[in-house]
Amino acid sequence: MSLAVPEIALTDPEVHRDPFTVYGRAREQSPVVRLLAPGFAPMWALTRHDAITAMLTDPRFALTAASYQRPDVPADCLPYLRTMQEMEGAEHRRLRRLLSGAFGARRAAEFRPRIVPLVDALLDDVAARAADGPVDLLDLFARPLPIDVISVLVGVPEADRPQWKEYGAAVAAGHGAAFAAAIPRIVADARAVVARRRAEPADDLVSYLLAADDGDGDRLAEAEIVTLVWHLVLAGQTPTNLIANAVRALFEHPDQLALLRADEGLLPGAVEELTRWCGPQLMSIPRYAQRDVTLAGVRIAEGEPVTALLAAANRDPRVVDDPERLDVTRPVGASAHLGYAHGPHHCLGAPLARVQTEVALGVLLRRFPDLAPAGEAPRVPDPGTWRLAALPVRLDDSLVYQPKGCDPWT
Repeated sequence: MSLAVPEIALTDPEVHRDPFTVYGRAREQSPVVRLLAPGFAPMWALTRHDAITAMLTDPRFALTAASYQRPDVPADCLPYLRTMQEMEGAEHRRLRRLLSGAFGARRAAEFRPRIVPLVDALLDDVAARAADGPVDLLDLFARPLPIDVISVLVGVPEADRPQWKEYGAAVAAGHGAAFAAAIPRIVADARAVVARRRAEPADDLVSYLLAADDGDGDRLAEAEIVTLVWHLVLAGQTPTNLIANAVRALFEHPDQLALLRADEGLLPGAVEELTRWCGPQLMSIPRYAQRDVTLAGVRIAEGEPVTALLAAANRDPRVVDDPERLDVTRPVGASAHLGYAHGPHHCLGAPLARVQTEVALGVLLRRFPDLAPAGEAPRVPDPGTWRLAALPVRLDDSLVYQPKGCDPWT
């Protein structure tokens, strides 16, 4: 290397306890750092907003073939596991073009009324269980909501949705035996959904994609749609951690919680601010240098991995005023966060994740005005993802709550 750079041991308890401070301190020391973890080669990491956005749009850094070649998954499932997240260039652009209409802000807004009853149904269960004492809002609400949304979005029949809840739980639990066992079942059920909608179109995502073309006659193949459903199950869990993190952050900042309760119009901006402040993705998927590159005076050799410390960029004082302050009144667009990455691989489902989080927080706060923490909300020690292991809450007198079917932020 041409310059000495700071090093961060990802096993350091301080990284697990407060990655925002550790990564932020590194950001002010250097725009480039080295990440160290036992059993892995050192990895370069960028810390500043401008360097990160430049790298994520720089063709000299590319994704590589992902780890979808898994010995614990049947061979016939493997082709469906290579998602857009592993694609580059023309192949990636083609899929983005065909899918963009299905995942834009307008489509997400149109889907919003269908999220409200899903939120209400889960909160009914929360209210019922709270009669016996504190409940875990992560387990009963934030974790099951995304797969419920995905099931309705793609057109999973009502009778099949309990097993899709199992898939969501297996994916959310991480890459263990349950995750591997769920993959063939998810693929098989996704294929069944696509076949059903080809025969019987309905008002859902799969039917939309089966009919979509780019204006020149190019259409999605059935295998591409099945792969997208798998990708939704895999990547669509982001709101779980964002919702849980947001509720804890609001508990820790009661003045901000009070502002949000008092002015429902703040919610869209508040969701952006909470994504900046406590978004679950602490770092990006690594890119690999396609040739020798110099970044901020540091030589990155061909083939070496580079990640982006999104948690550091989201609190970079060079782009965000007073970045260490959580401010739900911060205007939309002022947070300049990278919670959904940047560039060609900016999260396709970001509009849906935003709407889902807005509805979840809005209905939650409206229905339960006395919602409060009921003990410690421990975190999972993970240097790459900011997530809770549990979120115990109490409802108290809020069991007399607002009517269901009411999304107060619309």
